[in-house]
Amino acid sequence: MTAFVLAGGGTRGAVQVGMLTELVERGIRADRVYGASVGAVNGAAYCGDPTTEGMKRLEQTWLTLRADDVFPVGRVHGPWMYFQQRPSIHPNSGLRAVIESGVLFDRIEDAVVPLEIIATSMRDGREHWFTEGPLVEAVLASAAIPGIFPPVEVGDEVLVDGGVVNNVPISRALAAGATQIYVLLCEPPHYHPETSKRPLEAVLTAFFVGMHSRFVRDLGLLPPDVRVLVFSGEKRASTDYRNFGEAAEMMLTGRDEVTRVLELAGKDRHSGLVGWSDDD
Repeated sequence: MTAFVLAGGGTRGAVQVGMLTELVERGIRADRVYGASVGAVNGAAYCGDPTTEGMKRLEQTWLTLRADDVFPVGRVHGPWMYFQQRPSIHPNSGLRAVIESGVLFDRIEDAVVPLEIIATSMRDGREHWFTEGPLVEAVLASAAIPGIFPPVEVGDEVLVDGGVVNNVPISRALAAGATQIYVLLCEPPHYHPETSKRPLEAVLTAFFVGMHSRFVRDLGLLPPDVRVLVFSGEKRASTDYRNFGEAAEMMLTGRDEVTRVLELAGKDRHSGLVGWSDDD
């Protein structure tokens, strides 16, 4: 089984669009897709139409996105919005509209390519996996960045961003029996944080360190008969989480990264892990 694992990464999710486009054009198709956060957004679009036409629609969506489309600003903005008594800085109405306009199926089980979406339970901190049910609610839950978007209630669960517990869910693909896994990261595979200058930066740095360490541990547990190709972005996300201005550039970066890693894979057909180096 061939699996695509799409990680979270905010506005840098545009790099995954380039990766998906290049993979589709090369005739490489997933048997199953696992998505976290923005990876769930892009994964849902791919699973609804895994063709060149589908990727063109996804590209166009990203190229036309503006900050207010996804992160609408209320009457109170600037530094004061961080001190208001409410569950999040932004409502998820903008993101909901983007998802609804970009997907071609209503329920997860109706996807052309089987799709699984991860969110994090606020009740017990466990992974909550969506394999069926309403697609939009699942994606909204998976992409509910704590503090940025409100938690999503699904049944008895209160859910937030899947990246909190498993931002690169290769463990799920391995458990399902995948023998070839394409990992689509949004940022460089190694995290070397700079010294934080503000309390909020320190919180985010700790968050990213935790996400990275989980991915590294999972890579260390790969069975010898599984081949993993890791595609990554070339730079860290902007400090402005509302920045969509680099989407076109990031798509090209994603396409180039797929070309680079596939060339490496062709030269070393015996390596179980391609596109990753502990020396980085």
